[in-house]
Amino acid sequence: MKAVVYKGNGQVTLEERPMPVLQDERDAIIQVTLTTICSSDIHIKHGAVPRAVPGTILGHEFVGRVVETGKAVKKVKPGDRVAVNVETFCGECFFCKRGFVNNCTDEHGGWALGCRIDGGQAEYARIPYADNGLTLIPDNVTGEQALLNGDILSTGYWAAKIGELHPADTVAVIGAGPTGLCTMMCARLYTPAKIIAIDTDEYRLALAKEKGIADITLVPGRDRIEEAVLQASGGRGADTVFEVAGGKDTFQTAWKIARPNAVVVIVAMYEEPQMLPLPDMYGKNLVFKTGGVDGSYCQEIMDLTACGKLDAGFLITHRCRLDEIMEAYDIFENKKDHVIKYAIRVND
Repeated sequence: MKAVVYKGNGQVTLEERPMPVLQDERDAIIQVTLTTICSSDIHIKHGAVPRAVPGTILGHEFVGRVVETGKAVKKVKPGDRVAVNVETFCGECFFCKRGFVNNCTDEHGGWALGCRIDGGQAEYARIPYADNGLTLIPDNVTGEQALLNGDILSTGYWAAKIGELHPADTVAVIGAGPTGLCTMMCARLYTPAKIIAIDTDEYRLALAKEKGIADITLVPGRDRIEEAVLQASGGRGADTVFEVAGGKDTFQTAWKIARPNAVVVIVAMYEEPQMLPLPDMYGKNLVFKTGGVDGSYCQEIMDLTACGKLDAGFLITHRCRLDEIMEAYDIFENKKDHVIKYAIRVND
């Protein structure tokens, strides 16, 4: 089968790989119908994910059809349309029982797919702990609507949940990339008074405003970010700040625009260490919450999608076939043509 493989040293290739097989009675094999590229794949490519294993098939955000299940799998059966959770988790360890599935103690627990074990930028994929890692797609939800369920929409949903949001809050989201847009979308579920989106990409900011997931948009270098947030929040600062950009200065911006006693959620994956300047922030009494995502809410997200409360389909701006994915990598990594997300068709 065709698959995208991380070779190490900044190299990713499309090549032929053997078909996956069941390795455990809790596994399922799915035929991938749609997959996509994530910024985490770019981090892997450039060596910024130390746990990533060269030779692994990339891809942790995909949907498909079940073709085979182990005898212990109860929740899905061959023929079912399913979305795949970014995380592999046993459901039985100390962390899983508390919903911290990113910290599952299984050998392949947490983010393994497309990082430490073969993922879904391929024609077929093996899903460990299939009863935990697969979510049925209702008939009224399209593949494209479900494509982002298990990763960036899960990330936005998890971030909003831990952000301690309240009605009429002022929320700031730094980063209007795919995950930032999902975070805004999920924060909107908590009925904040206003969502402030901050990014250097004015196209993405305009999209956020057009779709009703941001009320105010700010551009560093054009706008005085700290002053604008203070003005929008009655002089206090943002009640919750989501840092989803992972840029050189965005962590510093995050704590500076937060009001005293605010929550700052670090959603971004950084490539370099960040400094916590405690003397400078003394007295703000901030609460920091850090990633990565606990993908425990895929069913809730699918239910919200099915009833029309969440729809991330508009994030898909580009489409191609699997044999065109190397060009898609170039476009996505270099942010060409206003790309936000790809829907890469693998099988019909």
